[in-house]
Amino acid sequence: MTARVLVIGEIRDGHLLASSLEAVGAARACAGPSDRLEGLLVGPAAAAASPAFAAAGLASVACVADAALERPTPWAWSRAIVAAATAAGAELVILAGTAAGRDVAGRVAARWEAAAVTGVTAIGRAPGGRLRLSRPVFGGRATQEVEVAAPRAVLAVRPHAFPAPAPTASAAPATELPGGTGPEGDGRILGFEHVEGGAGPDLGDAAVVVSGGRGVRAADNFSLIEELARSLGAAVGASRAVTDAGWRPVSYQVGQTGKSVTPQLYVAVGISGAIQHLVGMVSSRVIVAINSDAQAPIFRVADYGIVGDLFAIVPALTREVRRVRGIA
Repeated sequence: MTARVLVIGEIRDGHLLASSLEAVGAARACAGPSDRLEGLLVGPAAAAASPAFAAAGLASVACVADAALERPTPWAWSRAIVAAATAAGAELVILAGTAAGRDVAGRVAARWEAAAVTGVTAIGRAPGGRLRLSRPVFGGRATQEVEVAAPRAVLAVRPHAFPAPAPTASAAPATELPGGTGPEGDGRILGFEHVEGGAGPDLGDAAVVVSGGRGVRAADNFSLIEELARSLGAAVGASRAVTDAGWRPVSYQVGQTGKSVTPQLYVAVGISGAIQHLVGMVSSRVIVAINSDAQAPIFRVADYGIVGDLFAIVPALTREVRRVRGIA
Protein backbone atom coordinates (compact mmCIF):
# COMPACT_ATOMS: atom_id res chain seq x y z
CA MET A 1 0.00 0.00 0.00
CA THR A 2 1.22 3.48 -0.80
CA ALA A 3 2.52 5.24 2.29
CA ARG A 4 0.49 8.24 3.33
CA VAL A 5 1.71 11.35 5.09
CA LEU A 6 -0.79 13.49 6.99
CA VAL A 7 0.20 17.15 7.43
CA ILE A 8 -1.62 19.11 10.12
CA GLY A 9 -2.39 22.75 9.34
CA GLU A 10 -2.83 25.29 12.11
CA ILE A 11 -5.27 28.18 11.85
CA ARG A 12 -4.94 31.26 14.01
CA ASP A 13 -7.43 34.14 13.94
CA GLY A 14 -9.01 32.66 10.83
CA HIS A 15 -5.76 32.43 8.83
CA LEU A 16 -3.52 29.50 7.96
CA LEU A 17 -0.10 29.90 9.60
CA ALA A 18 2.92 30.09 7.30
CA SER A 19 4.55 27.43 9.47
CA SER A 20 1.87 24.98 8.28
CA LEU A 21 3.13 25.41 4.71
CA GLU A 22 6.65 24.73 5.99
CA ALA A 23 5.30 21.47 7.43
CA VAL A 24 4.15 20.54 3.90
CA GLY A 25 7.69 21.31 2.72
CA ALA A 26 9.02 18.91 5.35
CA ALA A 27 6.59 16.23 4.20
CA ARG A 28 7.73 16.61 0.62
CA ALA A 29 11.37 16.30 1.74
CA CYS A 30 10.81 12.77 3.03
CA ALA A 31 8.04 11.51 0.74
CA GLY A 32 8.75 9.07 -2.05
CA PRO A 33 7.41 9.54 -5.59
CA SER A 34 4.42 7.29 -4.87
CA ASP A 35 3.67 8.62 -1.38
CA ARG A 36 0.42 10.50 -0.98
CA LEU A 37 0.43 13.76 1.01
CA GLU A 38 -2.83 14.63 2.72
CA GLY A 39 -3.76 17.53 4.97
CA LEU A 40 -6.01 18.13 7.98
CA LEU A 41 -7.49 21.41 9.17
CA VAL A 42 -9.53 21.81 12.36
CA GLY A 43 -11.97 24.56 13.34
CA PRO A 44 -14.77 26.64 11.80
CA ALA A 45 -12.34 28.36 9.37
CA ALA A 46 -11.03 25.04 8.03
CA ALA A 47 -12.99 25.08 4.77
CA ALA A 48 -11.97 28.67 3.97
CA ALA A 49 -8.30 27.91 4.62
CA SER A 50 -8.23 24.61 2.73
CA PRO A 51 -7.48 26.02 -0.79
CA ALA A 52 -4.27 27.73 0.37
CA PHE A 53 -3.24 24.60 2.24
CA ALA A 54 -3.98 22.31 -0.70
CA ALA A 55 -2.09 24.58 -3.10
CA ALA A 56 1.15 23.71 -1.27
CA GLY A 57 1.01 20.31 -3.00
CA LEU A 58 -1.43 18.20 -1.01
CA ALA A 59 -3.46 15.48 -2.72
CA SER A 60 -6.47 16.21 -0.50
CA VAL A 61 -7.46 18.17 2.59
CA ALA A 62 -9.81 16.93 5.29
CA CYS A 63 -11.66 19.51 7.37
CA VAL A 64 -13.14 19.13 10.84
CA ALA A 65 -15.24 22.29 10.86
CA ASP A 66 -16.49 21.95 14.42
CA ALA A 67 -17.26 25.39 15.87
CA ALA A 68 -16.26 24.10 19.30
CA LEU A 69 -12.73 23.60 17.99
CA GLU A 70 -12.11 27.20 16.95
CA ARG A 71 -9.48 27.22 19.70
CA PRO A 72 -9.07 23.48 20.10
CA THR A 73 -7.92 22.06 23.39
CA PRO A 74 -4.92 19.71 23.00
CA TRP A 75 -6.95 16.64 23.91
CA ALA A 76 -9.72 17.43 21.42
CA TRP A 77 -7.23 18.34 18.70
CA SER A 78 -5.22 15.14 19.24
CA ARG A 79 -8.38 13.08 19.07
CA ALA A 80 -9.29 14.62 15.70
CA ILE A 81 -5.77 14.07 14.34
CA VAL A 82 -5.66 10.41 15.37
CA ALA A 83 -9.08 9.79 13.82
CA ALA A 84 -8.01 11.41 10.55
CA ALA A 85 -4.66 9.58 10.48
CA THR A 86 -6.37 6.25 11.09
CA ALA A 87 -9.00 6.91 8.41
CA ALA A 88 -6.31 7.88 5.89
CA GLY A 89 -4.12 4.88 6.69
CA ALA A 90 -1.26 7.28 7.38
CA GLU A 91 2.18 6.19 8.53
CA LEU A 92 3.52 9.65 9.30
CA VAL A 93 1.96 12.76 10.86
CA ILE A 94 3.80 16.08 10.52
CA LEU A 95 2.96 19.25 12.48
CA ALA A 96 4.47 22.72 12.59
CA GLY A 97 6.68 23.21 15.62
CA THR A 98 4.52 25.94 17.14
CA ALA A 99 3.65 25.90 20.84
CA ALA A 100 0.38 24.15 19.97
CA GLY A 101 2.07 21.72 17.60
CA ARG A 102 4.68 20.70 20.16
CA ASP A 103 1.98 20.36 22.79
CA VAL A 104 -0.18 18.05 20.73
CA ALA A 105 2.58 15.91 19.11
CA GLY A 106 3.18 13.76 22.18
CA ARG A 107 -0.54 13.30 22.79
CA VAL A 108 -1.08 12.15 19.21
CA ALA A 109 1.85 9.73 19.44
CA ALA A 110 0.51 8.22 22.67
CA ARG A 111 -3.01 7.79 21.29
CA TRP A 112 -1.77 6.50 17.93
CA GLU A 113 0.97 4.25 19.39
CA ALA A 114 3.66 6.00 17.36
CA ALA A 115 7.14 7.43 17.84
CA ALA A 116 7.38 11.19 18.45
CA VAL A 117 10.23 13.56 17.53
CA THR A 118 10.07 17.35 17.93
CA GLY A 119 12.34 20.18 16.80
CA VAL A 120 13.11 18.40 13.51
CA THR A 121 15.40 20.36 11.16
CA ALA A 122 16.22 17.73 8.52
CA ILE A 123 14.45 14.62 7.24
CA GLY A 124 15.84 11.81 5.12
CA ARG A 125 15.75 8.07 4.65
CA ALA A 126 18.25 5.57 6.03
CA PRO A 127 19.03 2.28 4.29
CA GLY A 128 15.97 0.09 4.57
CA GLY A 129 13.59 3.05 4.37
CA ARG A 130 13.69 4.14 8.01
CA LEU A 131 13.25 7.82 8.75
CA ARG A 132 16.50 9.61 9.59
CA LEU A 133 15.99 12.91 11.42
CA SER A 134 18.15 15.75 12.72
CA ARG A 135 17.28 18.00 15.62
CA PRO A 136 19.28 20.54 17.69
CA VAL A 137 19.94 19.69 21.34
CA PHE A 138 21.70 21.35 24.29
CA GLY A 139 20.46 24.79 23.28
CA GLY A 140 21.62 24.36 19.68
CA ARG A 141 25.20 23.44 20.65
CA ALA A 142 24.89 19.95 19.15
CA THR A 143 22.81 18.15 16.54
CA GLN A 144 21.19 14.83 17.33
CA GLU A 145 20.69 12.26 14.58
CA VAL A 146 17.65 10.02 15.10
CA GLU A 147 16.50 6.92 13.23
CA VAL A 148 12.86 5.98 13.69
CA ALA A 149 12.25 2.24 13.75
CA ALA A 150 8.55 2.43 14.65
CA PRO A 151 6.07 1.81 11.82
CA ARG A 152 4.34 5.12 12.61
CA ALA A 153 5.77 8.45 13.66
CA VAL A 154 4.66 11.96 14.65
CA LEU A 155 7.04 14.82 13.82
CA ALA A 156 6.97 18.48 14.86
CA VAL A 157 9.29 20.47 12.59
CA ARG A 158 11.28 23.47 13.77
CA PRO A 159 10.04 26.83 12.41
CA HIS A 160 11.89 28.03 9.29
CA ALA A 161 13.85 24.76 8.96
CA PHE A 162 12.03 23.80 5.75
CA PRO A 163 11.00 26.08 2.87
CA ALA A 164 7.31 26.39 2.08
CA PRO A 165 6.54 24.91 -1.36
CA ALA A 166 5.63 27.25 -4.19
CA PRO A 167 1.83 27.32 -4.54
CA THR A 168 0.28 25.35 -7.37
CA ALA A 169 -2.68 26.35 -9.52
CA SER A 170 -4.57 23.12 -8.93
CA ALA A 171 -6.89 22.86 -5.95
CA ALA A 172 -7.12 19.49 -4.22
CA PRO A 173 -10.56 18.47 -3.02
CA ALA A 174 -11.62 19.18 0.55
CA THR A 175 -13.63 16.61 2.47
CA GLU A 176 -15.63 17.07 5.66
CA LEU A 177 -14.94 14.87 8.66
CA PRO A 178 -17.26 14.66 11.67
CA GLY A 179 -16.38 16.76 14.70
CA GLY A 180 -16.72 15.56 18.22
CA THR A 181 -14.94 17.41 20.97
CA GLY A 182 -15.08 14.49 23.36
CA PRO A 183 -16.63 14.17 26.81
CA GLU A 184 -17.01 17.22 28.99
CA GLY A 185 -14.63 15.58 31.44
CA ASP A 186 -11.80 16.38 29.02
CA GLY A 187 -12.03 19.98 30.11
CA ARG A 188 -12.84 23.15 28.23
CA ILE A 189 -11.28 26.54 27.57
CA LEU A 190 -12.96 29.30 29.55
CA GLY A 191 -11.23 32.27 27.99
CA PHE A 192 -8.01 33.89 26.84
CA GLU A 193 -5.98 36.76 28.20
CA HIS A 194 -4.29 39.00 25.67
CA VAL A 195 -0.49 39.12 26.02
CA GLU A 196 1.09 42.36 24.96
CA GLY A 197 3.58 42.03 22.12
CA GLY A 198 5.20 44.10 19.43
CA ALA A 199 3.33 45.58 16.50
CA GLY A 200 5.13 43.34 13.99
CA PRO A 201 4.97 39.58 13.38
CA ASP A 202 4.54 37.10 16.21
CA LEU A 203 7.90 36.61 17.91
CA GLY A 204 7.82 32.82 17.80
CA ASP A 205 7.03 32.60 14.08
CA ALA A 206 8.88 35.62 12.66
CA ALA A 207 11.47 35.20 9.91
CA VAL A 208 13.38 38.25 11.19
CA VAL A 209 13.81 39.27 14.83
CA VAL A 210 15.47 42.40 16.22
CA SER A 211 16.21 42.21 19.95
CA GLY A 212 17.51 44.83 22.36
CA GLY A 213 19.44 44.38 25.58
CA ARG A 214 20.82 46.26 28.55
CA GLY A 215 23.04 48.33 26.24
CA VAL A 216 19.95 50.30 25.16
CA ARG A 217 20.27 51.94 28.61
CA ALA A 218 16.66 53.12 29.10
CA ALA A 219 13.08 52.22 28.22
CA ASP A 220 12.65 55.28 26.02
CA ASN A 221 15.68 54.28 23.94
CA PHE A 222 14.05 50.97 23.05
CA SER A 223 12.22 52.83 20.29
CA LEU A 224 15.47 52.52 18.29
CA ILE A 225 15.01 48.74 18.31
CA GLU A 226 11.36 49.01 17.30
CA GLU A 227 12.11 51.40 14.44
CA LEU A 228 14.77 49.07 13.02
CA ALA A 229 12.39 46.12 13.39
CA ARG A 230 9.62 48.04 11.64
CA SER A 231 11.89 48.86 8.70
CA LEU A 232 12.79 45.16 8.35
CA GLY A 233 9.24 43.86 8.87
CA ALA A 234 10.62 42.06 11.90
CA ALA A 235 9.38 40.98 15.31
CA VAL A 236 10.76 42.74 18.39
CA GLY A 237 12.52 40.77 21.11
CA ALA A 238 14.41 41.61 24.28
CA SER A 239 16.91 40.15 26.69
CA ARG A 240 15.97 39.23 30.25
CA ALA A 241 17.72 42.34 31.55
CA VAL A 242 15.24 44.47 29.59
CA THR A 243 12.14 42.66 30.83
CA ASP A 244 13.45 42.48 34.42
CA ALA A 245 13.93 46.26 34.31
CA GLY A 246 10.33 46.68 33.17
CA TRP A 247 11.32 48.38 29.90
CA ARG A 248 9.23 45.90 27.92
CA PRO A 249 6.76 43.12 28.88
CA VAL A 250 7.94 39.59 29.60
CA SER A 251 6.27 38.45 26.37
CA TYR A 252 9.17 40.09 24.48
CA GLN A 253 11.82 38.00 26.24
CA VAL A 254 14.05 35.69 24.18
CA GLY A 255 16.01 33.09 26.11
CA GLN A 256 15.88 30.04 28.31
CA THR A 257 13.10 31.47 30.49
CA GLY A 258 11.48 33.30 27.58
CA LYS A 259 10.82 32.27 24.00
CA SER A 260 13.09 30.22 21.75
CA VAL A 261 13.25 31.64 18.24
CA THR A 262 14.73 30.31 14.99
CA PRO A 263 14.40 33.14 12.46
CA GLN A 264 16.26 33.50 9.20
CA LEU A 265 17.87 36.65 10.63
CA TYR A 266 18.42 37.60 14.27
CA VAL A 267 19.79 41.06 15.08
CA ALA A 268 21.07 41.43 18.66
CA VAL A 269 21.51 45.06 19.70
CA GLY A 270 23.25 45.89 22.97
CA ILE A 271 23.04 42.27 24.14
CA SER A 272 26.16 40.88 25.80
CA GLY A 273 25.29 37.25 25.08
CA ALA A 274 24.72 35.53 28.42
CA ILE A 275 24.10 31.81 28.04
CA GLN A 276 20.48 32.27 29.16
CA HIS A 277 19.85 34.42 26.10
CA LEU A 278 21.96 32.39 23.66
CA VAL A 279 19.95 29.24 24.36
CA GLY A 280 16.86 30.95 22.97
CA MET A 281 18.34 32.22 19.69
CA VAL A 282 21.55 30.40 18.81
CA SER A 283 19.74 28.24 16.22
CA SER A 284 18.90 31.32 14.10
CA ARG A 285 20.05 30.99 10.49
CA VAL A 286 22.07 34.25 10.48
CA ILE A 287 23.02 36.23 13.61
CA VAL A 288 24.11 39.87 13.53
CA ALA A 289 25.46 41.45 16.73
CA ILE A 290 25.85 45.16 17.47
CA ASN A 291 27.77 45.92 20.66
CA SER A 292 30.38 48.39 21.88
CA ASP A 293 32.32 45.63 23.70
CA ALA A 294 34.46 43.68 21.23
CA GLN A 295 34.87 40.91 23.86
CA ALA A 296 31.12 40.38 24.40
CA PRO A 297 30.17 36.66 24.25
CA ILE A 298 27.50 37.41 21.62
CA PHE A 299 30.26 37.76 19.01
CA ARG A 300 31.25 34.10 19.50
CA VAL A 301 27.96 32.96 17.94
CA ALA A 302 27.41 35.87 15.55
CA ASP A 303 27.87 35.46 11.81
CA TYR A 304 28.41 39.21 11.48
CA GLY A 305 29.46 41.66 14.18
CA ILE A 306 29.55 45.44 14.41
CA VAL A 307 31.63 46.90 17.25
CA GLY A 308 30.57 50.44 18.06
CA ASP A 309 28.02 52.78 19.57
CA LEU A 310 24.55 51.41 18.93
CA PHE A 311 23.08 54.91 19.25
CA ALA A 312 24.95 55.86 16.07
CA ILE A 313 24.84 52.51 14.28
CA VAL A 314 21.17 51.58 14.69
CA PRO A 315 19.67 54.85 13.35
CA ALA A 316 22.10 54.76 10.40
CA LEU A 317 21.20 51.12 9.70
CA THR A 318 17.49 51.92 9.94
CA ARG A 319 17.84 54.79 7.47
CA GLU A 320 19.74 52.59 5.01
CA VAL A 321 17.22 49.76 5.25
CA ARG A 322 14.36 52.17 4.64
CA ARG A 323 16.20 53.68 1.66
CA VAL A 324 16.92 50.29 0.07
CA ARG A 325 13.36 49.08 0.65
CA GLY A 326 11.83 52.34 -0.56
CA ILE A 327 10.07 53.09 2.71
CA ALA A 328 9.22 56.75 3.25
